[in-house]
Amino acid sequence: MAATESLQPLNDGDIVRLAQQKQSTNNQQPTVSLPPYLLSPQSHKPLLSYLRSRAASPSPSSAVSEYVISLLSLISLSPETPHVSSLLASLLSSYTQIFPSLPHDSNSLKTISLFNTLLSHVPFNDLKSIIDSVVLNLSCVVTVDDAQLFDLFPQCFELIRNAEEKGGDYVNSAVDMILDSKWSKGFLLKMVSIAKDFSFLDKTRGKEFLEKVFAGIKTVDLMDLPSLVYQLLVLASKGFNKREVIEGIVWFFGSELGSKMTSTVRQVEGTVLLHLNFAVKQDPSLGKEVMGLVKSDLRAFNHFTMAVLLSVSRVRRFSESSITILKTALLAAYRDYKFTKDCKWIPDDMKEEYLKSVKVVEKSVLRAVNESNYGREHMVPSMVHFGFILLESIGEVNFAELCSSKGLLGNEELGIQMLKTLFEVHDMARNEIIEQIKFRILSLKPEQSKPIIRLLSHLIQCYPYPMLEHIPRLKELLDYFTFMDGKVASSVVRALLPLIRFNRDLQDYTILVVRKAMFRREEPVRLAATNSVIDLILAEKQPKGDGLFGFQDSSSQASCSQQADVPCSMGGGLFQELSALLQRCLCQQAKVKEVMYQGLVKLILVDPSIGGLILDFLLPHFLQFFKEEGADVQLGVSHCIKSESGKVLILEPLDCLLSCISWILLLQPHGKADQLSDSVGACFGFSLSQENEDGRNLSSEVFSSALSKIRKFLINANLEEIIGQTQDASAAAVHEEKRNSCALILSGIVEVVVNIIAMDLEKARDQKKVELEKELTEFVDLHDSFSKVACTPRQSNATKKMNIRVTGYDTPENVESGNTKLIQEHIPFLATSSINQLLQIALELYNSESCNSEATSQSHSQSSLGKGLKSFFKIVTFTLNASLRHIKSSILVGNDNPLKKFIYGEINMLGSPLLRLTLLLKSGSNIATSQKKKESKVKKDTEERKEHLYLALLCLKELIAISLSSSRLTSLLENLLSIPELETAGLHDECVMASDIDDQDIRNKELFILKFLKPMLSELMKQPAFRNIEWRNSHGAWAIHICKTSETTNSTIAKSMVRLAISLSSPPTDLHVAQDMLREVLKFMGSNTSESSQESTYHLINQSTTTAVASCLLQITDAVIVDMDWATKKLKAASQVSQRSTHLDQNGENRSGLVFEENIYSRVKAVVELLSSFVLMSLKDSQAEHFLRLTTRFYKHLAQMSKLRIAPKGQKQLLPSLQFQKLVELTCKQLTIPIYNFVAEMQQAQQENANNKGIINKIKRENKSIPELIFQIEDYEKYLIRLSKATKVNLLKHAKRSTSRDFKILESTAVNGEEEPSNRNPDPNNPDTDGNESCSDSEDNEGNGLEKVLSPQSGSPLAEGEESECEAENRASVLTHKRVKRSRIVQDSDDESR
Repeated sequence: MAATESLQPLNDGDIVRLAQQKQSTNNQQPTVSLPPYLLSPQSHKPLLSYLRSRAASPSPSSAVSEYVISLLSLISLSPETPHVSSLLASLLSSYTQIFPSLPHDSNSLKTISLFNTLLSHVPFNDLKSIIDSVVLNLSCVVTVDDAQLFDLFPQCFELIRNAEEKGGDYVNSAVDMILDSKWSKGFLLKMVSIAKDFSFLDKTRGKEFLEKVFAGIKTVDLMDLPSLVYQLLVLASKGFNKREVIEGIVWFFGSELGSKMTSTVRQVEGTVLLHLNFAVKQDPSLGKEVMGLVKSDLRAFNHFTMAVLLSVSRVRRFSESSITILKTALLAAYRDYKFTKDCKWIPDDMKEEYLKSVKVVEKSVLRAVNESNYGREHMVPSMVHFGFILLESIGEVNFAELCSSKGLLGNEELGIQMLKTLFEVHDMARNEIIEQIKFRILSLKPEQSKPIIRLLSHLIQCYPYPMLEHIPRLKELLDYFTFMDGKVASSVVRALLPLIRFNRDLQDYTILVVRKAMFRREEPVRLAATNSVIDLILAEKQPKGDGLFGFQDSSSQASCSQQADVPCSMGGGLFQELSALLQRCLCQQAKVKEVMYQGLVKLILVDPSIGGLILDFLLPHFLQFFKEEGADVQLGVSHCIKSESGKVLILEPLDCLLSCISWILLLQPHGKADQLSDSVGACFGFSLSQENEDGRNLSSEVFSSALSKIRKFLINANLEEIIGQTQDASAAAVHEEKRNSCALILSGIVEVVVNIIAMDLEKARDQKKVELEKELTEFVDLHDSFSKVACTPRQSNATKKMNIRVTGYDTPENVESGNTKLIQEHIPFLATSSINQLLQIALELYNSESCNSEATSQSHSQSSLGKGLKSFFKIVTFTLNASLRHIKSSILVGNDNPLKKFIYGEINMLGSPLLRLTLLLKSGSNIATSQKKKESKVKKDTEERKEHLYLALLCLKELIAISLSSSRLTSLLENLLSIPELETAGLHDECVMASDIDDQDIRNKELFILKFLKPMLSELMKQPAFRNIEWRNSHGAWAIHICKTSETTNSTIAKSMVRLAISLSSPPTDLHVAQDMLREVLKFMGSNTSESSQESTYHLINQSTTTAVASCLLQITDAVIVDMDWATKKLKAASQVSQRSTHLDQNGENRSGLVFEENIYSRVKAVVELLSSFVLMSLKDSQAEHFLRLTTRFYKHLAQMSKLRIAPKGQKQLLPSLQFQKLVELTCKQLTIPIYNFVAEMQQAQQENANNKGIINKIKRENKSIPELIFQIEDYEKYLIRLSKATKVNLLKHAKRSTSRDFKILESTAVNGEEEPSNRNPDPNNPDTDGNESCSDSEDNEGNGLEKVLSPQSGSPLAEGEESECEAENRASVLTHKRVKRSRIVQDSDDESR
């Protein structure tokens, strides 16, 4: 009766009730027994039927969950019982079947979690069937809740793998089924969340899993992305394909999601960055993967990569390394673009790729900064740090000129834009930015601090009102005024000027600092103070909205009410306040005075109305050097210099003073003297009587009269009388230096007078013009006399000034100029218009003298013509030297300098007269040829004309360079091409073709080349000697023709023409031309050459020039090998990316990469042919050493290229391309074999001359270079052996064993004599013997397992040859092998580390 009752059936309600009772009594009874009904097999079917009936109820979720959980709680009392275990399996199977029809909510999740605790009691076969059924229904999974059943899979897989011997195979097949299925976004999220428990996944399936994830991640909702990334990072932290996980995240957020710039996307990215930061803190290896990704492949760089690295840099361990990698990646993009832009053999499409890469990098940096306020505030300090790092990198590299032509920013502008944005957006960053500006200005070198000061200037101009809050820090910066470099100090004050206009307190503080600096003894500090005084006054005179001192609109400007509280700008009395400081400048060094004089001219340009005040200010000082005694005039040049401790110093730059006065008189408005009378007393602090006022009104007249009298005095006075005023009782050397200094000052005064006369000439007509031209000629003669005295050999360093004869290598900043002309922006005394007038006079004089030469020669009256020709030469010399100095100095004057436009104006106007003068000097004239002169006189005139032609060409070159840098070359070339004197004879067809070019810039360049450059160079090559002028064009065939038809014995000319011909030839023609030239050189420098009987097809190459040409070709080959270095690195990077990248789209890049690789191989083959010609030459010692060094580098690059052809372990090995095989064969035949003979001959020559003293050092040098060369050759062959084994292609069948090893340990002669025949004489019938010998010899030195893995199968020809060679060679070369192995191990490890 009891048994029957215990087996009484239980319905679903009873099950629920029993479970509740079990739960309520669980705390009171230690154990609860399982109801007997559940132990009966007959109970399974009814119990499962209750599950289906509850699933059909109106609320199936709670009903099914309640029943199943109750039943599972009862089953858990005795799950190991067989019948209960069977019930559990059936229940789980039934539940999985009805699960798709149930609501998927927290109830179902709770039920599955309870199932998960009992899975260990389910039979394994039942688990497999359940897994199969769930996988088959994978198409029903849409949302993440639909995939709740997959929470059972990790434990199911683990149980099956551990329980059965072949359980792993089933698990792998189940995983493969899942990977092959189509995933919904819900299932993707579920798989990522449970994948961390799939510890059994191998690397291959892990990659497939990640490919599936990142292929479907684009379908995931934005709000689910942060959790998904978090799960992936957890997965990576457990060692699951870290690199691929990081790669995929960066690829998705940088490329796929990066195109969406909505606010939500930015917020999601910010959250993901926080997850990454946290993950790196927990697992630093993830940070290394992030940095390694960018370091190895620049294409992975995008805005998100930038943000990731900045976020990682907030982790202390990676703070420096992350910023360094960012900097390296950015600068590498600029360097690669610069290299490809300048490299001729790289395809245009590849150049465009690198340009695009630079633009992507710049945009990525700016976008990362612009989005920094979207949950990324933790990265702001790193962004500030990186911005300053970019500004500091200007000292290393500056790409401003390179980037300006393509619309790129460059590293300096990019850093400034970053910091400006951060300053505007983040209030918390402002204090740090200003503090860093102050610190870096004070701590960096002057050149490095320039971009920092520029940043300060930008911040003040763009955000003046926020900058007012940081005035205390700016005052702290001004406190160091006297301790800064002079240029830095004045630049800081100039940057603060716009802010000074808004704050009276800052203005007063700046004036106080400058006033203190004016009393310092150091000259640079005084110069800085003087510049600052002038800038302060200019800031007052400058209109508030104009120029440097105007403000841009800014979103961060203060409101109107806030602006009302800001102090007003400076008043009008600053000139009055600072006049005492300017007065003090007149008592200081000459440099300080010169700066002040130029500053006064700037003031006049800004405010011409104060010209009278400045003249009154200068008059007392001027009268110290200018005296009038009746009709006599005394110019106190002797008072401008003094001798001190045996050195002569210039105290007063009188020429600069007169130049300042002349410009003020020119700029002063007429008829405004009365308007200024009221302000004179206020300016200088006293009231003027009528007598004083009348005197003041006459100051301009006094100066005008003084200048006129100085002109007459200089013309009428004797040269010795003027200069002789410095005679005293001092030593002769000091007297000579004083004399030179006086002549130097007087030559400057003459230039001032010439400028005045040239300006008068523009307005003069008829007789007045003739008189002025005559006077100008006289002053040019006088300048020539002063210049000869000033340039005498005996002069101290303290009084050296710019040579009147300026060479092509002189620049204003490189020339010492004593105490007068050594300033950053030296303004010349002659204006552009004046130089243009002088050029016109020179052209007119040349034409007039040429027309009169024939009549003069017929009358046999040579004196007048000789004087005219002499005057012409002097004017041309003076004008060309002045033009060259003027053109070069224009680069140093900033565009914001008021004198830039006033003095230099439109400097391109000099182009036309310079070109006309050049053509006249090139063609010559009847002036020299029609006269019956002495031969020495004719030779002197010819040399002088050549000097003039050289100067004129230099002027044109510098003018074109300036126009090119300022994007004004087109207008200059149009002016030059309008000259009617340009030759077009024989060039009509070519000119017509060039005129049809659509691009205006290219058309003008082509026409200028055809009409001027080609005829000019052809004409100069006909002359016996001329100076080398480097012009660039694109007509290689023409340059090659010149080399073939022109003869010269001048080595410099020959080298220049060879370099020009090769540089103008497009690849691969350039190296073909070099090969042709080397073959001609070989006729004269070959080891078996008969010097007397050789003729060259290149007339430029002869016995006199052959050594120079060989050196030039060696340098060109060296440059090509340098290109190989860059190309090899790019091949290595591309190889690494192609081996591991799974997310970057490389289809197009692979094609371009193959083309690039083939171009490299073609280029390298040409280098092999070049080097093979050098091997056959009898090179001089220095050339031979250079050849050994560059050949060593060449073989090192070949070894790296061969190594890249070897596939890493686990990757598919590709056969070497046909181009590569031809390269290897060519290298072995034409270079490797002959180079051993070359080395042997060198060593033999050393032994024959061992007693010479000079040979010892040479032997020491070569004892280092020869072993290194041999080692690099064998290292190259080592990788060829590996590649041969891996591909079954014998690449060394043409190689020969090296026989010249000065580091080889040789055994006794008897032993070598016995073994040498068998070792050195391979079977002549076996063509592969030599290659196999070389392979085996190098292979024995390796001894690692890689060769065993990659070695060919036994029985192959390659293997048989290796085995036989090993038996023959092992005994005879053990010592050599060990030594080479040691060297190779050290070197190889070094290479691998790179």
